Amino acid sequence: RLLKAEQRQSFQGVFVYERNGSFSTHAIWHQAGQNDGESRERLLRLDGAPVEVMRVDGRLKCGSSAVADQLIEGEGPWPPRPLDPQKLAEWYEIRMVGESRVAGRAAVVLTILPRDQYRYGFELHLDRETSLPLKSLLLNEKGQLLERLQFTQLDTSTPLTKDKLEPGPACQPVEVLQTSTPKQGAWRSEWLPPGFTLRSMHTQPSPVSGENITYLMYGDGLARFSVFIEPLHSALVEDARSQLGPTVVVSKRISTADGDMMVTVIGEVPLGTAERIVLSIRASEEQADR
Repeated sequence: RLLKAEQRQSFQGVFVYERNGSFSTHAIWHQAGQNDGESRERLLRLDGAPVEVMRVDGRLKCGSSAVADQLIEGEGPWPPRPLDPQKLAEWYEIRMVGESRVAGRAAVVLTILPRDQYRYGFELHLDRETSLPLKSLLLNEKGQLLERLQFTQLDTSTPLTKDKLEPGPACQPVEVLQTSTPKQGAWRSEWLPPGFTLRSMHTQPSPVSGENITYLMYGDGLARFSVFIEPLHSALVEDARSQLGPTVVVSKRISTADGDMMVTVIGEVPLGTAERIVLSIRASEEQADR
């Protein structure tokens, strides 16, 4: 039911997002695709600087200036992640641990606990009536909160009006970057956390330097991380590591036959996982021989 809830259920509501000690409030209108029709989703931040995004069939169509950056063609910053409990069970232990009440609605509480130290755990409060997630907590290995998304209002019965699914004037069409697909195996990771597989791979020009950046995205069905590989051409760039809430960024300079490259791993995985991944990135033999 969780797998199909957002695909079949239209809803509107207000939720609170917490990350790194800061809070923001958002309105959401979600129209599920009916009879092979397109799904539409509009998000609007209600406090601070106005931020709005619009997705159609999971793809970002417009966004306010804060989010309408150049993006990889065909992908938004929140590509859909349908959950497959049977596959997730290999890497996570899924338990039903009780009941709760969120936004005035009865909920069932699930914990999704990692079976190793390479990924984070989750606590989900699912609406008993629709299976929509009413509250989602992302937790580190000590059980400490990294990220929270929690509905304060949810309406699944009132039909959505057309005006609620139309973007406002500040929602500008997103100019996506044209991409190309690099040769299979141009880059590889000699180590990946169990269960993570390559989901997409592109080459795109950097909006800053114009150099081609190789982009690799890996996932295990729930968690994701991305790898960016960019030529340095003798630029002086230091290795770096940082963490903001659940998101880690680890960058390391590596030497190849084509010159030095900066490899950066960004994702919602533990810092130690990202550090081990960035150390494992290698150019393929074909790439190295060029």
